This record gives sequence, structure tokens and C-alpha cells, in this order.
Amino acid sequence: MQKIALILFFSIPFFYSCKNDLAEINKISSSEDANVEIGKKIELLYSTNGKVRARLIAPLLLRHRTKIPFTEMPNGLKLYFYNDSMVSESKLTAKYGITYEKSNEMIVRDSVVVINLKGEKLETEELIWNDQTQKISSTKFVKIQTHDEIIYGDGLEANSDLTNYKIKKIRGTIHLKDNPFDKQ
Repeated sequence: MQKIALILFFSIPFFYSCKNDLAEINKISSSEDANVEIGKKIELLYSTNGKVRARLIAPLLLRHRTKIPFTEMPNGLKLYFYNDSMVSESKLTAKYGITYEKSNEMIVRDSVVVINLKGEKLETEELIWNDQTQKISSTKFVKIQTHDEIIYGDGLEANSDLTNYKIKKIRGTIHLKDNPFDKQ
């Protein structure tokens, strides 16, 4: 009998120290962090009609499960675009990226660079890539450098391999082959 009394004496405070505060549980489970899936050293493949069109590499990927779901790459990304033969035709790098799942668009920002197989380079601060159409676009300042010239302008529409592009408002062009200093 003394053993039972002793056990009850020590166990009653234990049970009273535990509490199930429903408000506290809901606060923890509905916090913003609970709706975020985190991935590190991520590699994703994007495909259309069973063909791989792009490969994404990011050191950190955050998938937000909200009313409007989105995925962000806050520590930068590399995106490789492929043709039907799985040859990488261009590479995009940026310091930040965000994808909205319902729109099939990725917006990349901050030091955006695209380089194609010919070595042509696009630089801008923001670019939108549409996975479905395989097109890239921007409304921001752009600089395109080819072997022959450097073109500056505002806004751009192009295919993802940067072989066909249109600058919406050209600010200026520098022809590299006509450089008089090269002839000396």
C-alpha cells in the first residue's frame, strides 16, 4: 500500500506538468515554417511531352505550400536548356529565382546571365522563363554581347537557347569588328 501511495505521490505532479493547450498546438502547426519544404543541393529536370527541356541546379530550394504555391531559390541557381538530342544549348545563372507552380513561369533576378552555344551572352537584372513555350523575356535593361557587337536595350523576347531574340527598345550598339584600335 505504501508503494502505491508513493508512486501516486510522485506521478501526480508529472501529469499536471504536461498540458495540451490547443491554441498553442494550432499556433505551432499553422506557422509559416510548417508550410515550407526545404531542399538542399537540388537538381530538378523539366520536361515537355516526355522530353527533358531543362535542368535546374540550386544550393537551396524552398517550396511554399500556400494558397498560391511557389518555389524559390534564394541562394542562386543554374538552369541548363536542352534540345531534342539532349545537348545543352544554353545556360542561365542568377542569384535568385522564384517559380509559381500554376503559371509554368520562373522569374530570375539579380545578376542574370544567359550564355548560348555560340558564346553569345545576355546580361540583365530580371528575366522570365516560360517552361511551356520555352521562351524567355524581360522588361528590364538588357545587354547582349556577340562576337561582332554589343547591344544595349530595354526589354527582350527570345527563345531559351538565345538563337532568336528581339530587343524591344534598342539604346545603342557597339560594333566590335569596326573598332579602329584593332587595326593598329
